[in-house]
Amino acid sequence: MSAVRVLGVDPGSGITGYGVIDSDGRRYELVEYAGIRGSKHLTFAERLLEISRTLEEVIERLSPQACAVEDTFYAVNVKSALKLGQARGAVLVAAARAGVEIFEYSPLEIKSALVGYGRAEKQQVQEMVRVLLGMKNSPEPLDASDALAVAICHINVASTRARFSKKA
Repeated sequence: MSAVRVLGVDPGSGITGYGVIDSDGRRYELVEYAGIRGSKHLTFAERLLEISRTLEEVIERLSPQACAVEDTFYAVNVKSALKLGQARGAVLVAAARAGVEIFEYSPLEIKSALVGYGRAEKQQVQEMVRVLLGMKNSPEPLDASDALAVAICHINVASTRARFSKKA
């Protein structure tokens, strides 16, 4: 597998986490991560615009080859689900507008790829991200840690697919 740069995103209506990782298929190198927090003084539409603009800037500046996004799996109520879906839409539009290929993974797939168990606790995933990226402390906010996990998941899945396609 040749070197690849992946943007991982954990969409959220409050905080949208993102993380960028380089990998040669054997090891990971952390490039950047952060949480996009919309001001409470902004309307929800303005917060969605902030998510989209920030990710467009990150994509333009760091040039990832792929964007891996955590898929929605549940919400406590309908209003939360709708807001989360809208945040995901802002993420998908930003990546699509930049021409970056988009891949979506469920929380179960992400946890399985990192910890080996699809029902792992968030802290277990966060610790595995820390270890795999050689970080002294766990990445914060948790949304950014989740975004890094999505990126690592995609790198692992893509690497496995590449190995199997060579054997076929």
